Amino acid sequence: MATQEEVVQAIKQVYDPEIPVNVYDLGLIYEVAVTGGQEVKVKMTLTSQGCPSARQIPDMVRTRISALPNVKEVDVQVVWEPQWNPSMISPEGKKILHLEDES
Repeated sequence: MATQEEVVQAIKQVYDPEIPVNVYDLGLIYEVAVTGGQEVKVKMTLTSQGCPSARQIPDMVRTRISALPNVKEVDVQVVWEPQWNPSMISPEGKKILHLEDES
């Protein structure tokens, strides 16, 4: 049975090819739901609708989660609301991108 934390760790192995931050810390993952430890649903977005990796990134997320033991079904849904913006990047992602607050 997969746990929420195991799913998040799997997602953190996926990177946007153009940005050196994983998609979770980039703020692209809006929702992760694990049902019965075997079914995983993910709502995510991309940095823009014109993203050149629009098909590749959700497929990579699906593949990483599917590799977890006992996961039977993975549903990755790409949504555009709310629209992604840089404020959604985690503190860890901001450090990598040198976007830390100077305050």
